[in-house]
Amino acid sequence: MYFYNLIENMSKEEKTIIYVDMDGVIASYDFGKPLDFVNKRPLITNINTLEKVSHLKNVEFYILSVCRKKKEIKDKNDWLDKYANFFDKDKRVIIDKESNIGFTTKELKLNYLKKLDYNDKIIFIDDDNEVLRFVRDNLKDIILFQDSELID
Repeated sequence: MYFYNLIENMSKEEKTIIYVDMDGVIASYDFGKPLDFVNKRPLITNINTLEKVSHLKNVEFYILSVCRKKKEIKDKNDWLDKYANFFDKDKRVIIDKESNIGFTTKELKLNYLKKLDYNDKIIFIDDDNEVLRFVRDNLKDIILFQDSELID
């Protein structure tokens, strides 16, 4: 309820766009099976919290996720259709490293976030402290949350 109330207050007067990472935020992350996204366990508590927030008046939700191979984009979309379909298909940004050779996950996410229109309030939720620090250090006009903020 804490996160819901926080976003409700933040979005009362202005449009708020929330970008959510998948791996470790709404889907379990198993280092032993990085390419097996279809069978990832959904993190139900986080999904339920985000779904509730998605119904707020001025809130718009996006996925911002990175995967290793192009074929994983379909797997991630299939997983979202099954477990978190409140993320609209046209609001899913899934970037594959196969098409972006030489870029790290944190660089790919930062590069995408830099292109956004910061006339709106932008929030980014991720589970990776390294990614969050990198974004914070390179992009000042964004509000960052660790995935643990979703849990009361």
